[in-house]
Amino acid sequence: MRKTLLALLPLLFFLTSCDTDPNTYALIETDMGNIKVMLYPETPRHTENFVKLANEGYFDGTLFHRIISNFMIQGGDPDSKTAGPGQRLGGGGPGYTIPHEIGAPHIAGALAAARTNNPEKASSGSQFYIVTGIQQVDSALDQIERRKNFKYNETQRQLYKEKGGRPDLDGEYTVFGEVIEGMDVVMKIATAEKDPADRPVQDISMKVSIVD
Repeated sequence: MRKTLLALLPLLFFLTSCDTDPNTYALIETDMGNIKVMLYPETPRHTENFVKLANEGYFDGTLFHRIISNFMIQGGDPDSKTAGPGQRLGGGGPGYTIPHEIGAPHIAGALAAARTNNPEKASSGSQFYIVTGIQQVDSALDQIERRKNFKYNETQRQLYKEKGGRPDLDGEYTVFGEVIEGMDVVMKIATAEKDPADRPVQDISMKVSIVD
């Protein structure tokens, strides 16, 4: 495992020129509002796959099928397009996985790839989650560092303490983007009424498109 995490891209990205912007952006339209995400060039396999699926309309009509307050909201399961009330979800996908590109930390607003338990930590081909999490303290981050044998830089520590997140997921799942607009929508979805399987009682569907 890497002993250091990749430096986190600034949450506020200043665009100096459309011609020099290396990032790709996607708009996730939901029943509760819109979420704009920035996809990282440092995770090319995941970014290219997300763009491909979005352009194909793969995500359109899928649900945020799993929500856990102070943790994350999850979607991207194609089976959710036709799911009946109360149907268990989370097993669907495009039939392939993506080799991991683990690096960036799980600061609140991080866009990450879900996965099953597998030794290669390969990501689901379509399922993703957006982190909400809780504010962290230095002692908790110190414990994570000792357990996982890596060090956070000062920027990462400060963001975890100010914005919150889920450092327990670092080194385990690939973060390939971040929310740049609509974090209030993410939080609204995360606190929606849900059933015992963490599926929202009222369906929350999405449409995903690649935007400027």
